[in-house]
Amino acid sequence: MLKNKRLFLFDIDGVIKVDDTLIDGAKDLTNYINDIGGKYVFITNNSTKSCKKYVEYFTNLGFNVDESNFATALSISINYLKKHHMNDKIFVLGTQSLVDELKANKLNITTSVEPNIDVVLIGYDNELTYQKLVDVCNILQTQKVTYLATNIDLRCPAKFGFVPDCGAIANMIKDTTDIEPKFLGKPTPDMVFYALHNTKYTKEQTLVIGDRLYTDIAAGNNANVDTCVVFTGETKPHDLKNCKQKVDFVFDSVKELLQAIIE
Repeated sequence: MLKNKRLFLFDIDGVIKVDDTLIDGAKDLTNYINDIGGKYVFITNNSTKSCKKYVEYFTNLGFNVDESNFATALSISINYLKKHHMNDKIFVLGTQSLVDELKANKLNITTSVEPNIDVVLIGYDNELTYQKLVDVCNILQTQKVTYLATNIDLRCPAKFGFVPDCGAIANMIKDTTDIEPKFLGKPTPDMVFYALHNTKYTKEQTLVIGDRLYTDIAAGNNANVDTCVVFTGETKPHDLKNCKQKVDFVFDSVKELLQAIIE
């Protein structure tokens, strides 16, 4: 039952906001969660910002948040790299914020084509240049490397529709090199498990809210927690007809989700 939920795991783009515009009801729902003694965590595949940057961003929007309110594809990628590639040379295609955060975590990062590169990591890059794509294709075809991507999302919601996300960038590189990366973010359950590990709540008290079936909802299913899809982002009602994912709740937006919880 929705009334029993206490840990709410929200995707951001297409659920809480589109570009820099908040979706109606988003702040009301997070305020309600705080009022009932619950917790909300933003679990996003957007790797353009660090958790610290997200705290600053959402604080400016009027949310009362700290780093415990965020689990991102960037933080998951950092944990993975520190565990498996701490001493390796890592070439990164991504935003400057992503590169800076990786370097701040003492990882051996380069954005130049160099000899003896061990890992290539690509992320959602709204600063993408053609030269970055050329560099990745160069390394993948001339050096033996581990190839990783922060997330599988094909597109990111924008006010006018959508823009290419990390999965679309990966597809462009695959069409060129026939090489596909290992994806690190959702639909793996890592962000859900991270949130559960850092809070007092159970799986039964947890709800994942997203706009993508193949990432958000799949991550909830892979973690064995209830899921809710909203139609303010990528997924539309007709997409549910042949949906392979288990969707427990469906609402037009987070505003309707809040109304259902209260009622």
